Amino acid sequence: MNSEVAEKFGGGTIEHASLLVVGGTVLTPNGAERIDLACQGGRIVALGALKGHWTADTTIDATGLHVLPGVIDSQVHFREPGLTHKEDLEAGTRGAVLGGVTGVFEMPNTNPLTLWQADLQAKLDAAKGRAWCDYAFYIGGSGVNAEQLQSLESLPGCAGVKVFMGSSFGDLLADDDTVLRQIVRHGCRRMSVHAEDEGRLKERRSIVEASGDVCQHPEWRDVDSALLATQRIVTMAEDTGRRLHVLHVSTAEEMQYLARHKRCVTVEVTPHHLTMAAPECYQRLGSLAQMNPPVREQRHQDALWEAIRKGVVDVIGSDHAPHTLTEKAKPYPQSPSGMTGVQTLLPVMLDHVHAGRLSLQRLVDLTSAGPARIFGIEGKGRIALGYDADLTLVDLAARRTITNDWIASRSSWTPYDGKVVTGWPVHTVVRGQVVVRDEALVGAPEGQAIRFLETPDTKNVTV
Repeated sequence: MNSEVAEKFGGGTIEHASLLVVGGTVLTPNGAERIDLACQGGRIVALGALKGHWTADTTIDATGLHVLPGVIDSQVHFREPGLTHKEDLEAGTRGAVLGGVTGVFEMPNTNPLTLWQADLQAKLDAAKGRAWCDYAFYIGGSGVNAEQLQSLESLPGCAGVKVFMGSSFGDLLADDDTVLRQIVRHGCRRMSVHAEDEGRLKERRSIVEASGDVCQHPEWRDVDSALLATQRIVTMAEDTGRRLHVLHVSTAEEMQYLARHKRCVTVEVTPHHLTMAAPECYQRLGSLAQMNPPVREQRHQDALWEAIRKGVVDVIGSDHAPHTLTEKAKPYPQSPSGMTGVQTLLPVMLDHVHAGRLSLQRLVDLTSAGPARIFGIEGKGRIALGYDADLTLVDLAARRTITNDWIASRSSWTPYDGKVVTGWPVHTVVRGQVVVRDEALVGAPEGQAIRFLETPDTKNVTV
């Protein structure tokens, strides 16, 4: 050790790290702590009063900031390959890190669909050197690959199996009970599902084709279309012991049902369903508020918040699913459903924290610890020794206005354009590499495939 350095720090051993974060309030499994942290080799190697005892290649002064475990968005549609005029892996992950997100699970409804090992590998190859955050990709559950799903879901970089019971097309639509049972029985990892009843949606489409009124979107895709599908798939999961994850739950009735079926089922909600309500959002935004399942009336939003407070909800995912403004401007119901969300997930939810709707610790559980726990993510989701140094540093007092100009998505818009929020991501760190500093992109896209714990037998395992 250099004698001048030892004298400067009062003697004793001086440790060195690649990254040192000092002066912040760190959200650890123990709660909020005023401690420093050091990162080396992409992992957290020290926690405590480190200033004066450590040097570093890079130091972040986090005074006045809260240091959160990196946010994991477990539902995004980055549209690559085949639909890159709407979004791609580089722009989508760039938006993610600007919004404080350090890891994403990307969905299989691309062109071609992600159904086979070659499809998954093509996405992993496309992400290498272009993704700003870490990533995993879903395999689509289908009648054509049902018997191979157990081996497919075990491939490196696979987030698991995603099933569309409605709102999909071709081989990715799994609305038949025989096919669904095949999918549920082949595999052991937690299976994610979009639960809308395709038959009921077809029967009721005439409602909106006659009116062309986007305000009727939640009437067409009504409560029963969601509840019936959720009840069907949960019953199948319970019959087989398969663990299930129900995505973007949007109704009070589903939450009441799911609260009684938590043994093998986990639950996701989105910021959009927690923030917007019908009919106001459709009157103000038109088809920009159109998503599946729909944003519904206030009583449903109230029920989602109650489910968060009671612990029924396990995860918040953005369901980032962009389309261009030109596509969204088509006459309803020809206009496509979906909106951007990965970049605004954290700012919108921090604003809810500011408003007192949930605690910061609960938000961390819903966006970091929760996804890591229920999906078996290795080394992520908490600030603890040995874990990946994924960090999201936020200023809880910062007031910002979300604008279209801030959005990195190739679609270049957000339904929150003009919304003032309190709470904002300032720095984003992925495995010890600073990728956003002082709200600006730095460094290079060096994201890697997310690792998952081995799951040789997960039947009858509770959350």
